[in-house]
Amino acid sequence: MTEILARVGSEEQVPPVVRVVDHPAWPVLKDAVERIRPWQSGDGSIDFGADGAPDPEDAGSAVRSVVRAVEELSPLLPHDAAYHRALVKDLHRWADEGFQVPDFLDSLLAFQPAADRRDGLQHLVVFPMYTQNGNPDRNLEAVVLRMVWPDWLAELERTRYDNPLFCGITFEDFTAGYDTNSAVLFPETIAVREAPERFTWGGIFCDREAARFRRVTEAAVDLLGLELPDDIREMVADQERCQQAFVLWDMVHDRTHSHGDLPFDPFMIKQRQPFWMYGLEELRCDLTAFKEAVKLADDGVPQGRDVQYAVLFDRMFRFPVTGERVRNYDGLGGQLLFAYLHKHDVVRWTDNRLSIDWQRAPQITNQLCAEIEKLYRDGIDRPKLVHWFAGYELVSTYLAPHPGSKWAKGPDALDLSLPPRKLVDDVLPDEFPLSMFYEALAKKLKRVIAETKGITAQAAERAAA
Repeated sequence: MTEILARVGSEEQVPPVVRVVDHPAWPVLKDAVERIRPWQSGDGSIDFGADGAPDPEDAGSAVRSVVRAVEELSPLLPHDAAYHRALVKDLHRWADEGFQVPDFLDSLLAFQPAADRRDGLQHLVVFPMYTQNGNPDRNLEAVVLRMVWPDWLAELERTRYDNPLFCGITFEDFTAGYDTNSAVLFPETIAVREAPERFTWGGIFCDREAARFRRVTEAAVDLLGLELPDDIREMVADQERCQQAFVLWDMVHDRTHSHGDLPFDPFMIKQRQPFWMYGLEELRCDLTAFKEAVKLADDGVPQGRDVQYAVLFDRMFRFPVTGERVRNYDGLGGQLLFAYLHKHDVVRWTDNRLSIDWQRAPQITNQLCAEIEKLYRDGIDRPKLVHWFAGYELVSTYLAPHPGSKWAKGPDALDLSLPPRKLVDDVLPDEFPLSMFYEALAKKLKRVIAETKGITAQAAERAAA
């Protein structure tokens, strides 16, 4: 093991000019990880007494294959040398301790992609982790990715949208946990003995987001008979252009969670609250990105206009009809945006065709953003429960609640002697059901959305060709 650690990240390294996925060690690594994954329990451990469990020596052999492959690939990635050394230690410790619940805290702390955001820089990442919107179990995963950090984006981050932890990334290849709807690489998903004091990076795969957006938008536009302006039609047909829109959208969205007049940690990821509050927070961040995109377009930044329509189309066409209806807060935000634009006569559904007032769309979308911002600003002076009711009132102004909802009947229908978190139990799983428009659209887009599972930019390009 000492010899291995000495060689991983050693001085004798080749320049990072070879694609990791073209190296013969990559399929070996990928195969070894795929052998390990089915043996793992939900917490990442291996129960050797379970049906179908491997012999401990087989598990050890597979881990040694992973280690040897990391050793061979690490010289291609000198910027990740410290991480790969720590990774080898964590892999060996996991095996030496009998494949209990994995603890990769040391390698997590050593992986610092946000410290070097050079455009096109490769990373080889191996962690036991769940994949958000993908696999809920902490299986071992391997992914090769590239940083997306063009000069124009770096300049915007430096001068207007400071976000030192944000990493725009694209897929090169991945194991089964990413053959899903997951489009993020977040440190909080990784199996560790204790959470770090702070996370220092977060990655979003703009290529998958762009490919998924293009596929669903093209289908929705065709189904709804929507006529697009030429420049927007050209954007939807261009994978690279859509990736640029999404990496800018993601960067501004991500920083917005901690910017603005906030009632103290509005995201409240560790707090229990009604799902419409999560929906409003995610929509606030998206509409802030929209608002900033309008300013950028006025300032001559070409990606500004593209972000506006990426936000509108993804929020209106994909979000409401994707996933289950149980506390689907992203879906709720999409429903709210469409309903708001519809009630303000920006979108019209007439003669079975959708039309959009392209001139008024920016103004009215920013108007909704302003209403949510006012809700937040007023929330600073409100008790939590009053703030939740104010959020409910905003949403229910534009979306009809379920007729059986206690919350729709107001405070008198709830037991207000209970703490607020207990009142969340009175929220229906689908508090704001889909409208008839979206029920019909969901049926028509169901197959297309299912086909975007595990989509890559390459697959999108092949489909377009």
